[in-house]
Amino acid sequence: MMISGAKIVVETLIEQGCDTVFGYPGGQVINLFDELYLANDRLKHILAAHEQGAAHAADGYARATGKVGVVIATSGPGATNLVTGIATAFLDSTPLVAITGNVPCELIGRDSFQEVDIVGITMPITKHNFIVKNIEELADTLRMAFKIAKSGRPGPVLVDIPKDVQIAKCEFEPKTQPVIPSPIVYAPENKLRQAAQMIDASERPYIYFGGGVIAGKAAAELVALSERIDAPMGCSLMGLSAIPSDHPKFLGMQGMHGHYASSMAEDEADLVIALGARFSERATGNKKRFAQNFKIIHIDIDGAELSKNIPADLAVQGDIRDALERLCAMVAEKKLPEWEARVDGLRIEEMERTKSALKRTYEKDCSSCPAPCDKTGMPASERLTPYGIIDAVSEHAPEEAIITTDVGQHQMWTAQRYPLKKPRTFLTSGGLGTMGFGMGAAIGAAAATGKRVVLFTGDGSFGMNLNELATAVTQKTPLVIVLLNNGVLGMVRQWQTLFFSKHYSNTTLDRRTDFVKLAEAFGAKGWRCSDTEELEKALTAAFAEDGPTVIDCIIDCDEFVLPMLPPGGSIDNIITEIK
Repeated sequence: MMISGAKIVVETLIEQGCDTVFGYPGGQVINLFDELYLANDRLKHILAAHEQGAAHAADGYARATGKVGVVIATSGPGATNLVTGIATAFLDSTPLVAITGNVPCELIGRDSFQEVDIVGITMPITKHNFIVKNIEELADTLRMAFKIAKSGRPGPVLVDIPKDVQIAKCEFEPKTQPVIPSPIVYAPENKLRQAAQMIDASERPYIYFGGGVIAGKAAAELVALSERIDAPMGCSLMGLSAIPSDHPKFLGMQGMHGHYASSMAEDEADLVIALGARFSERATGNKKRFAQNFKIIHIDIDGAELSKNIPADLAVQGDIRDALERLCAMVAEKKLPEWEARVDGLRIEEMERTKSALKRTYEKDCSSCPAPCDKTGMPASERLTPYGIIDAVSEHAPEEAIITTDVGQHQMWTAQRYPLKKPRTFLTSGGLGTMGFGMGAAIGAAAATGKRVVLFTGDGSFGMNLNELATAVTQKTPLVIVLLNNGVLGMVRQWQTLFFSKHYSNTTLDRRTDFVKLAEAFGAKGWRCSDTEELEKALTAAFAEDGPTVIDCIIDCDEFVLPMLPPGGSIDNIITEIK
């Protein structure tokens, strides 16, 4: 059939199994949005308040489902507003297709109104990108974008479509099936046998896994290996939710703000089996000190990650699920009672250190705190603390709820504490650390799954993209926003306290924002809580609502995220309490 380029885009998206797209219209995509209007019974478009929010929503859609997320924006500022969202998806390996309009081909390179070289701008932060100047190539280019986005290590792809290509017409032949990813790369048999020999010889194995286990749908195989070789498990930030938080072999996140037992067990291991993780500096600390005590087996679908940051004694490229299934059959089943006893001892030590740190927090005189409250004289049992808030939320939230975060202290507290049960229920910006990610991601995740979503955020991060509350209200998103409000940029302030002689340069916000009235102005409901009784009432009310709600929780500005490896430091310098 003979149809326009704009209609080809819509029909190809539907052909590829896309049911929801996110975006914002503009002059160079007006033809495309006209076709979206005509196809709204087959393809839903969610209008964001800002293109960055739309990109994060498409990202959240993809993370919650494993499907390719799609975002659409016009040329110029519309396209450049996507950049942070695309980079966020790139650093966290999220399958995303970003479609941008551009000026007609004859005007490209002439500094035309709202013209920008978005292909050049995004080249470093996409798996691949295209500019389509021939309508005959449009459908196959979009198909290739989907194929690239979901093949191997997932990631974002950008397709830039000049306006004249959207207007032009050509024959379109729909495909009966979505494109399939490129063939799986299987781990070499000889390397897996080497890995099995190393594991069999190990007396203190430790499994460190990342987001690749979730993307590779390998959670069951991961647990099977751990139980077979009696190895404790720890993960990166991106690995959270791959397995239940309460699994007896799971020690939690490790690294800069990871659990004490997890980080210490890794350091005391004689073999670390790294699965779908990239050994970022936040996970390792000082790289020269990191791997002094153990050998490393590193398995990843992306060969470029192997030995990139930390040299591996055995590097294995291959599909993580297949590799683990085959490896598990090769290793001998064993019990390691001495190693298990040592790990249990580390758990106990972690509990004692946590109790000591919390005791100091409860006893602290907070009369000089710049947070917007006065807790002086309040009994410790009634004060709101980060862990207390997170525990209370988890008691109210359904088990299948999707947890999203922004970036900062609240993100780390949530990563440390929230009891996650199922894969793809913890969405956070790990690689880029994008403040403002959470609102868009929450909207996208809810649109994709229909599930209740909880956003943990801080007053700093919430200020980045709170305009998307308008989108959440319009979409009637079942969203509970839990705002940990300390009146400061908490993570930077923590660094200033510990390493910069308490020079609080531009981290005390000194804002007068009333978040309850703000929520109401957007059409949501809001509550402000200064103690545990108020929090309990607010949570009960919020989870009874169908649409978005905001709970403004007032906490101490000097609540710290602990443990902490100092920047450039190592496990030898771990900070577990502030004296």
